[in-house]
Amino acid sequence: MGGAGAAPPIVSITEAQAYVRIETGEEEAVLAGLIRTASAICESFINQLVIARDFAIDMPSSGQWERLPLTPVQSITGVDTGDGGTPIDSAAYSTDIDSSGDGWVRVVAPDGARRVRVLGSAGIAVDENGVPEPIRQGVIRLVAHLFSSRDGDGGEPPAAVTALWRPYRRMRLS
Repeated sequence: MGGAGAAPPIVSITEAQAYVRIETGEEEAVLAGLIRTASAICESFINQLVIARDFAIDMPSSGQWERLPLTPVQSITGVDTGDGGTPIDSAAYSTDIDSSGDGWVRVVAPDGARRVRVLGSAGIAVDENGVPEPIRQGVIRLVAHLFSSRDGDGGEPPAAVTALWRPYRRMRLS
């Protein structure tokens, strides 16, 4: 999801090892990569950041309210010119985070800048312990699926995984 970096692991290597029944550390690197992949697939499927992290997003300074492209936004900490981080005076912009976690920014006095950089943080949970259990279970099941089918075509995520994630999925029309 734009501007927030790679998805951090949603489950630990220890949890994944126990679930796929690996007792030695010989395949830890493979499992760690599958956890990162499954975490990214989860975020892409539900269209939300799961574990909170900082973001820096470039946006137009149109004078109109612009929705941030990631969710759920926890905080908007500032707006700068994006050309080296010159902060824009807080009187020159407005921010809002609505009840659904969408972040909004309106630059009212862009000082001639056509684009600005919005800084903040977003995510469902602060760390992996705060992630809702259905999301965690879906990730760990997807890790097991990817691990067992790593020599062949893994295909689509199993229906059990998408069923666990579907209640958290956010769809946008624009």
